[in-house]
Amino acid sequence: MGGVNLSEESRNILATNSEFIGTQLRSCKDEAFLSPSPLLRRINAIVRRHGLDDVPTDVANLVSHATQERLRGILERLSTISEHRLEIYKNDPRHDPTTDVKNQLKFLEELDRLERKRHEEQEREVLLRAAKSRSKNEDPEQLKLKQKAKELQIAEMEEMRQREANLTALAAIGPRKKRKLEPPDVSQGGSSGTSTAGSSNTGATSNRQSVMRPRIKRVNLRDLVFLLEQDKETTKSETLYKSFLK
Repeated sequence: MGGVNLSEESRNILATNSEFIGTQLRSCKDEAFLSPSPLLRRINAIVRRHGLDDVPTDVANLVSHATQERLRGILERLSTISEHRLEIYKNDPRHDPTTDVKNQLKFLEELDRLERKRHEEQEREVLLRAAKSRSKNEDPEQLKLKQKAKELQIAEMEEMRQREANLTALAAIGPRKKRKLEPPDVSQGGSSGTSTAGSSNTGATSNRQSVMRPRIKRVNLRDLVFLLEQDKETTKSETLYKSFLK
């Protein structure tokens, strides 16, 4: 085959790896993740219901290792999801927002506030016009409008009085004094101050990353629900539907 002597190549391989042939291999101790006895009883109870014989202990060990790997994978994915939840994408220069829902909601709230203000001003004008009317034959509706106008005037006068009292109290207290900042420690000399100033810019990124990447990762129920929705084995499971009720 292509000028290659297979017999000679086989002899060379055996000669190269001769020190590994016949050696004794030892593996680490196999520790079960789940308690073997209760797990084996549970498996035997399940297989008996289906008319099967008892299973050996190797089956329980296999189920235990599979459970361990499954839980390890879930925890790793939850850790990644929690990091993504804490990620601040606005600080990324590559971030290009397409929609700003927060400003849109603020704009709608401002429109609603202006509409309510215009409606209140119209109602106030109607009440003031009814209060100034001096017709002798007044119906009950006109009397109600006059009463509301008086209540509105009393409320406005009370609000103005409260505002003036607040301004008087603030004037009596005086302006707030700003807390003086503590002077920097210069006892170490100018050279150390220069070195720390030079290294402050380089350490700012690492300090910021340590704040954004805490060592203790906190996972909440929303992270778990997101994982259950993305996993093909649990996307239609009863566990996912029960989590929506919590």
